[in-house]
Amino acid sequence: MRTEDILLAAIHRRNKIEFDYNLSNYSVEPYYIAKNRFGKTVIFGRVNNSHRIQSFESDLIRNIRLIDYEHFSPLIPILPQFN
Repeated sequence: MRTEDILLAAIHRRNKIEFDYNLSNYSVEPYYIAKNRFGKTVIFGRVNNSHRIQSFESDLIRNIRLIDYEHFSPLIPILPQFN
């Protein structure tokens, strides 16, 4: 499964994800996928155990894991995605 497919599934089902990014491991509640001003796909989400929303470039995400047993309620509204 591609990284973007995993991210979309996690957003839709409100599952947490874990991944490696820039030599660090993150646990994130994914909120939204978009393109940044450089045309790269980015994921916005709340980093676990904080109130900070952070963006991550999807092509730099490694070893992504969908955590099926951990669901979340978003702190900010999640907008439906239209392609």
